[in-house]
Amino acid sequence: MLVLSKFLADWAWPDSRITQLLQRGEVALAQGNLSAPDGSGARELFETAKALDSDRHEAQDGLLRTGQAALAQARITFDRGQFDAAERYLRLARVLQMPQNQVDVLERLVRQRQAEHADLDQLLVRADEAYVAGRLEGDPNSALPLYQRVLELVPGFTRALEGREDALSELLRQACVDLERGQLDAAAAKLNVAQRYDPGHVDLPQTQDLFNRAIDVHLHRAVRLLRRGRLAPAARDFGAVLAVRPEQSAARRGLEDVVERYVAHAGHQVAEFHFEQAELSLARARALLPGQGSIYLAEQALQRARQTRLSLQPKLSKVERERYLGELMGRFDVAERRKEWLTPPGISAYDQVRAAQAIAPADARVQRAAQRLLVAMRACFEEELGRNRLQSAQACLDVWQAINGQDAGLLGARKRLAQRWIAVGSERFGEGDITFARRALEQARRWGSRTPELDELARRVDLASQR
Repeated sequence: MLVLSKFLADWAWPDSRITQLLQRGEVALAQGNLSAPDGSGARELFETAKALDSDRHEAQDGLLRTGQAALAQARITFDRGQFDAAERYLRLARVLQMPQNQVDVLERLVRQRQAEHADLDQLLVRADEAYVAGRLEGDPNSALPLYQRVLELVPGFTRALEGREDALSELLRQACVDLERGQLDAAAAKLNVAQRYDPGHVDLPQTQDLFNRAIDVHLHRAVRLLRRGRLAPAARDFGAVLAVRPEQSAARRGLEDVVERYVAHAGHQVAEFHFEQAELSLARARALLPGQGSIYLAEQALQRARQTRLSLQPKLSKVERERYLGELMGRFDVAERRKEWLTPPGISAYDQVRAAQAIAPADARVQRAAQRLLVAMRACFEEELGRNRLQSAQACLDVWQAINGQDAGLLGARKRLAQRWIAVGSERFGEGDITFARRALEQARRWGSRTPELDELARRVDLASQR
């Protein structure tokens, strides 16, 4: 009976979740909360329901009515002279694919009224001053946002176009300097800004080409470093590439290889009873790919080896044990105050608890520290899952399991993480990213039991892989 109840609950959960989202979307729509950054708006709720089941017409109908409401509110706020609010509603209406002619007509009227009320000359003076001062981007009072504001009010304004072009040329020159220094992330940020403001800028193709070549240089250097066994610099280069190109499969495989090398080193170190070195190797692996299954298995092997070694050796004297425990608990307190739960390797709160549990698992201080860490990991999991940072959520869940594998909340947490991987994998699959979808599928299988949604994603990924 219990097995049947669990099966029915698992089977019905997605529909129940979708129904809740649809109901909340209707309430938000009725209250005029059309869109909200925290996900509580009608648009976000209906979109989430649609992502979970694209065949449910209620979600699409809700999005349509949300768009119609946005268009209606744009007209109302325009009539009241609230032009900024009207502009926000029009952006939402355009995103929700309301009739383009209606949106365009009202948008032109809004721009016209805004232009009448705006001091364009003053805006241009401020933009020019920001450009001369080197403040190109980063806040509303920097050069590019100000030039863009003028162009939104008066499209085609020559002085603003020329100012924006000069500012973008300078920004792309700085991106080239970043590339010469090996700072891929800084260069990528500047390229994204230029692409957003003017995809057709004359200097953009050349800078993009330099950026692509810099990525290749980092990738090839990382491969050479890995072959020579220089894991830390190889990981830095692979990580630098992934920070700007998350879909780069070669960099992803390279980083996974680095992690497996660290795990292998830990295995050799455990075999030689070099437990602190093994802990450091695993901590380095965990810092790179927190959700890697081989890390969790190696940690369990390390724990067993420690217990075996302790059983074969004379016990620490009471004074030695007390002194060592005091050091570990002191380091735990420091890491806790700094909120260094999982990193840096070797000195994190998690590392101190694991070391303390290995020598005195029944000690009250160790148990209290483990409980505090457990509470922190539950909160960490919820926060990271809420932000859709699934790798970080997995790291928190791994530690949660390691501290208390019988915790009552684990089953639900694992299931929610698996469902989120399925939803994100399905979304990325729809965007054509089969590599990510396959990785999401693997993670969903690790954390959750078999479900129709998981089977459907697996079927779609397999079909796409055969083409």
